[in-house]
Amino acid sequence: MGEQPIYSTRAHVFQIDPNTKKNWLPASKHAVTVSYFYDSTRNVYRIISLDGTKAIINSTISPNMTFTKTSQKFGQWADSRANTVYGLGFSTEHHLAKFAEKFAEYKEAARLAKEKSQEKMEMATSPSQESPAGELASPLTPVTPPMENINGTDEICDTTPNSDSRPEPAQNALAFAHSPAMTKHWEAELEALKGNNAKLTAALLESTANVKQWKQQLAAYQEEAERLHKRVTELECQSNQTPVIKSQKTELNQTIEELENVLRDKEEEMEKLKEELENMNDLMEQKDTLSQKLEETELRSRVLEEQLAGAEQRLEENQEEQENFRKSLRTLLELLDGKIFELTELRDTLARLIEEAS
Repeated sequence: MGEQPIYSTRAHVFQIDPNTKKNWLPASKHAVTVSYFYDSTRNVYRIISLDGTKAIINSTISPNMTFTKTSQKFGQWADSRANTVYGLGFSTEHHLAKFAEKFAEYKEAARLAKEKSQEKMEMATSPSQESPAGELASPLTPVTPPMENINGTDEICDTTPNSDSRPEPAQNALAFAHSPAMTKHWEAELEALKGNNAKLTAALLESTANVKQWKQQLAAYQEEAERLHKRVTELECQSNQTPVIKSQKTELNQTIEELENVLRDKEEEMEKLKEELENMNDLMEQKDTLSQKLEETELRSRVLEEQLAGAEQRLEENQEEQENFRKSLRTLLELLDGKIFELTELRDTLARLIEEAS
């Protein structure tokens, strides 16, 4: 059956710096798909992630692995085969919890598979011929993960790794304090427009059906009017007209007038429907305009977030420079106090010498 994807999500991928073993190095510029794969032929589980055609994660899950949550939206695990530590930054705490749950589930499945494999090998071979159980989980060729995103998101994570000994993404809540509110506002308007669009579409379909029905009725009325006119003409052509015939003629004329009134009413209703259709087209154009504005607002929001992050970094640098400057001033002040004290002692000594000389 080969290797099959069993769970996918999206996250920012990091790897530990091989030199310092403390700092995180980003393996992807944006959130990518991270998938669990199961190889039924080898009975092993793997975590695979691709950035384009490059495999940035190819980690076989073993029973001795541990997935650690280092913050609300960041987790890590060590892979001794790859000689590295992987870190994942998620967009929400729920996605992190789901990934950790799947990790523990597949880790337990890998442990059971290892035990079963060892039992089979012990029954088939002698202890001296047994091979390490870890060889059953040799790395496989990376398989492209599925396009379907089961539980992920493309939103940019609000956590980034720092250089502490315990890798944990830095909190940057201030950079995302304004953009979600603005985005939610436009999303609410877009949802309202979608609801109105659905209602107008339903009304349009209903109106179209009514127009067809009215056209059929109109054609039927026209045929009936023509038939009645012919009937009136036939009655008028008869030589011996009786009061009954005259009465029928009067009734027919009244019926014709009523049908003509009905036709005028239907025509007015058709005109109103045309106006409603034109109004709906205007609303559709407004919807497209608002969608474009929403995209532009999101783009400006991302630019503002980047500018805010740069401003925060510059502010931290300025604060650090001011702190160093204050330290230098305190040092100079202490030196100045010492010099003043020495000058005071020298003055007192000179004053005593002058008094003694006099």
